[in-house]
Amino acid sequence: MSDLPRKAVTRTAKLAALPLGFAGRSAWGLGKRIGGKSAELVGKELQQRTAEQLFKVLGELKGGAMKFGQALSVFESALPEEIAGPYRAALTKLQEAAPPMPTRTVHQALAERLGEDWRGLFEEFEDKPSAAASIGQVHRAVWHDGRQVAVKVQYPGAGEALLSDLNQLSRFARLLGPLIPGMDIKPLIAELRDRVSEELDYGLEAAAQRAMAEEFAGDPDVLVPAVVHQAEQVLITEWMDGIPLSEIIAEGTEEQRDRAGQLLTRFLFSGPARTGLLHADPHPGNFRLVPGDSSVSDGSDGSDGTDESDGSEGSKASDVDTWRLGVLDFGTVDRLPGGLPEPIGLALRMALEGDADEVYGMLCEEGFVKESIDLDPDAVLDYLLPIVEPAFADEFTFTRGWMRSQAARIGDPRSPAYQLAKRLNLPPAYLLIHRVTLSTIGVLCQLGATVRMRDELEEWLPGFVEEEEAGVGEEEPEGTAVEA
Repeated sequence: MSDLPRKAVTRTAKLAALPLGFAGRSAWGLGKRIGGKSAELVGKELQQRTAEQLFKVLGELKGGAMKFGQALSVFESALPEEIAGPYRAALTKLQEAAPPMPTRTVHQALAERLGEDWRGLFEEFEDKPSAAASIGQVHRAVWHDGRQVAVKVQYPGAGEALLSDLNQLSRFARLLGPLIPGMDIKPLIAELRDRVSEELDYGLEAAAQRAMAEEFAGDPDVLVPAVVHQAEQVLITEWMDGIPLSEIIAEGTEEQRDRAGQLLTRFLFSGPARTGLLHADPHPGNFRLVPGDSSVSDGSDGSDGTDESDGSEGSKASDVDTWRLGVLDFGTVDRLPGGLPEPIGLALRMALEGDADEVYGMLCEEGFVKESIDLDPDAVLDYLLPIVEPAFADEFTFTRGWMRSQAARIGDPRSPAYQLAKRLNLPPAYLLIHRVTLSTIGVLCQLGATVRMRDELEEWLPGFVEEEEAGVGEEEPEGTAVEA
């Protein structure tokens, strides 16, 4: 039924061509240099050709290859500028678009999941998708009660394609590693693979989105579309207009960038505190900046629900401080019933206070330092301080340069930071939290946003503020009574 290239042999052959292509282009580049062409010019041509092939293959295959590309894209800020240039356009395109399913395939899928009379559920249904992403595509429609809705339809065969791609990509992890200096690609692919069953289950996604939508209903800062209807491999939610975050990154004003960055940071920390859920797919395609006078009405797979009119000069001229962050795609969430783990806040506060011994003790207790490893607490603190720098100041400007400096510091095998990082351990319970935090920081750096991160930490992160500061456990003065 599907036109996806999902046969194992076909997909494996396409992915296998990636490392072969890298090798072939390297040989081509050597030949060009021998022929007298400058190394710099050849290098740029090589990077451009590599970007074109990599993201063409990932986009065509969708599935796990596309999902990997989206996860990788948020770390674009860590690339040296001379390398990042050729990749940036391809990465952004990958976040917002992919080849769509044929109309006949969509209709057949809807008939199987909603019934042969599925058209009766809608007053209108647009055959042309508003977006196509890693495991599904979204169509704009009008529900039978008149509501504007987004209809997400899962690609037939998406599950097997997802697993096949990620298994294949894991074999090439060493070759793909140089794309992002200082980042170990293999655990990223393994973690994506572990989440496959959750992302394919639209029932789980609908439950997570309902919880988020109910909690943030009427919120002045965050907008989550309500779930309208859910069936196997079909999810229908209210439509949401707004400016995609990728557009804000590309051409947004300074005020829009700062507002988007502040709200993204607020959502990162407040979501788990308010709902026990951590949105775990923070690439730009999953967020919108919604003008204050816009109405809700989406629930996409990462890159849909855009009304071009919201990018007009009139919208951009409105009061940005009233704009909200529209959040899409709850297919991947981390369930944290107690919110973010308190040791994160405790360790961060101790680091800011310069208490090396306390920080080290907390890391050992939580399993970040294995019992067989003995590290210098002061060296560990020196390693952490640049990473937690955004929490020091009242406000911090995230930049690609700052991200690159961190990647270079941790990714250079000659540096003490690299040697220390290799001896630290990431406990399984913190793996997804770690990736989401890094991904969010990557998006903030793409935005170039100035953010008051400390404000959000004090408000939402357990353990970051001492109980006395928070007013917890304070005794009533003698001689006073509390009225009933």
